[in-house]
Amino acid sequence: MRHSSRIFFLLLLSCSVFLIAARFPPSDPDERNRVLISLINNILSSRHYDPKALDDSFSETVFEEYMEDLDYGKRFFLASDVEALAYYSSRIDEEMVMSGTELFDSSTAVLLKRQKLAESWVNEWLSAPFDYEKEEFFEFDGNKRSYAKSQSELKEVWRKYLKSRVLSRVYERLSGQEKDTADRSSFEEIEQKARSRELELQNDWFESMRDMREEDWMGVYMNAITGYFDPHTEYFPPQQKEEFEIQMSGQFEGIGAQLKQGGEFVTIEKIISGSASWRQGELEPGDKIVKVAQGEEEPVDVVGMKLRKVVKLIRGPKGTEVRLTVRKLDGTNQVIPIVRDVVELEATFAKSAVIGPREGDDRKMGYIKLPKFYVDFYNENNRNCAEDVRTEIEKLKNDGIDGLILDLRNNGGGSLDAVVKIVGLFIPKGPVVQVKTADGRKKVLRDSDPDVAYDGPLVVMVNEFSASASEICAAALQDYGRAVIVGSEATFGKGTVQNIYNLDRATMNARVKPLGALKITIQKYYRIDGGTTQLKGVEPDLVMPDAYMDLEFGEKKQRHPMSYDEIGSARFDRSDKWSKDYRKAVKALGEQMQEEAVFDSIRMHAAYRKQQQDLSRIPLDLDAYTQREQDRREEAKKFKGLYRLNASDRFQVGFNAADDALITEEKDREDREKWHKNLGKDLYLYWSSELIRTL
Repeated sequence: MRHSSRIFFLLLLSCSVFLIAARFPPSDPDERNRVLISLINNILSSRHYDPKALDDSFSETVFEEYMEDLDYGKRFFLASDVEALAYYSSRIDEEMVMSGTELFDSSTAVLLKRQKLAESWVNEWLSAPFDYEKEEFFEFDGNKRSYAKSQSELKEVWRKYLKSRVLSRVYERLSGQEKDTADRSSFEEIEQKARSRELELQNDWFESMRDMREEDWMGVYMNAITGYFDPHTEYFPPQQKEEFEIQMSGQFEGIGAQLKQGGEFVTIEKIISGSASWRQGELEPGDKIVKVAQGEEEPVDVVGMKLRKVVKLIRGPKGTEVRLTVRKLDGTNQVIPIVRDVVELEATFAKSAVIGPREGDDRKMGYIKLPKFYVDFYNENNRNCAEDVRTEIEKLKNDGIDGLILDLRNNGGGSLDAVVKIVGLFIPKGPVVQVKTADGRKKVLRDSDPDVAYDGPLVVMVNEFSASASEICAAALQDYGRAVIVGSEATFGKGTVQNIYNLDRATMNARVKPLGALKITIQKYYRIDGGTTQLKGVEPDLVMPDAYMDLEFGEKKQRHPMSYDEIGSARFDRSDKWSKDYRKAVKALGEQMQEEAVFDSIRMHAAYRKQQQDLSRIPLDLDAYTQREQDRREEAKKFKGLYRLNASDRFQVGFNAADDALITEEKDREDREKWHKNLGKDLYLYWSSELIRTL
């Protein structure tokens, strides 16, 4: 979630950085790793916004998190292995200073040894049926288990782990047979096939581990170190260039989703506006990908698979179907079919609609959706979101709107310059955001244009996925008293700026290249009132309960997030034109929402999601497992369609007059009408429009 859609590489480093490699002799077999450690240490200490002391506290934390990253399921290391490696738990700071690699070398040697042992157990356990009547459990969350004290205890962990995976596959096939009576197999046949399939997957996994290069393992070690500074400071090994580009570009060719690796699962982090996933509508942030199938072919289990391999399975030619089996936050699995397609460029731009009059109220509301803060200097059309939003405002004003809703939900950020200009559309002039650098220098970014594009009632919609530039925009309009902010309890909470260092440009030692790249936090954002959006996010004036409200989400869920703090306020004139009316409207609508049964149900759903997320102890007898899954499915049915309005409550959303005349292509018109129809079912948009109607 960056403040520019472009990635810029810093070309200049201090002379000391350029000369680091010179002291290492050419014959040193660990030369590359030592140069890498020294470079990263130098950059972190001299360029990071909040450099950390390299001391025993640093060493102990990095050691613990490095062990967790190497073996997140606690299925490889023995307690004795960790105890032996703990010799280095107070020495990582010294290794960083001396560019040492002893912990790295020792830990990877032990891990590779344990992986060979585990591979033999996998073949043994999957060679015969499991006992599915035995009452036992497996704790899937490695953080809730201790390291095994012996090889026999670790072997038992593998038995339960493999049994849980086979049991899941057996249950799904048995459930499928209940629906499709024409395709029936015996339990023994189903169980044997499930074990064979699991053996194939495990063999593939171990093969991919053998294929990992030393530089990839070094990436795990380096990221345990960089992650101590903050969650957005990250090292990218050269062979992970594809993953690096995926994370930075924010989308995958084919379905249009941003993914991230977290433990054994690849998780949906963001849906790209205008993409195939966005149009299909069922894939959500937080969904864990369990399986990937090409159309009607047999799905491939991807639990434990690396991000790179999952991406290859998801990508494909336009027009072909991929079916994702995902685990929802409430614990249920859902198969989501998505027809691969390119991102529709127009869907990523600002667009507007008119929320029409209703019985007893002839007022019309304007609605503008802004998916991201974009500025394209290289496209011949030179699209700029600030100018596009201004254009949409003019269209809506010509239609005689009585209020405006700016929708920043799921907007992950973008151009800082664009934020300043968009806020400037609603205020005469003044500061919009403050930026502070590592050396304490502060800069205030201002709107200097006195022209106001719209001065009527304004509501800004946000949610947990509104981040970075979106948070700046909402915060500024809130501080000025210019808009009512509505949405989830808080936005994402990312108030930091990163830059990318190309490490190959930081050394003239050709023998060690390629080295990869380092993303590092260099600045922090602050609101004009002096507070930062970091960690705290933007707290809406009117909170609307949603499915994520009980989950720890956003920046605060990350390891070592930078803290919330405050600086001096910038000088600005708060508007009193709408403040009193806004306060009255928020109070009145808040009281009305308390009486609405749908929000009670949403609170119940949020609590249920939280409860299910915390349940990681899996029964391993077939009857108990079946009952558990059936109970989950029945409970999930209660909340189906909860976030959509009933047919009788839906409101009219349609074209503004200008678009109605301009959009003549049949497909474009159909797409826009489908969008209008979906908006008319949007529970949160309905209540946002009600807020304006109370003014």
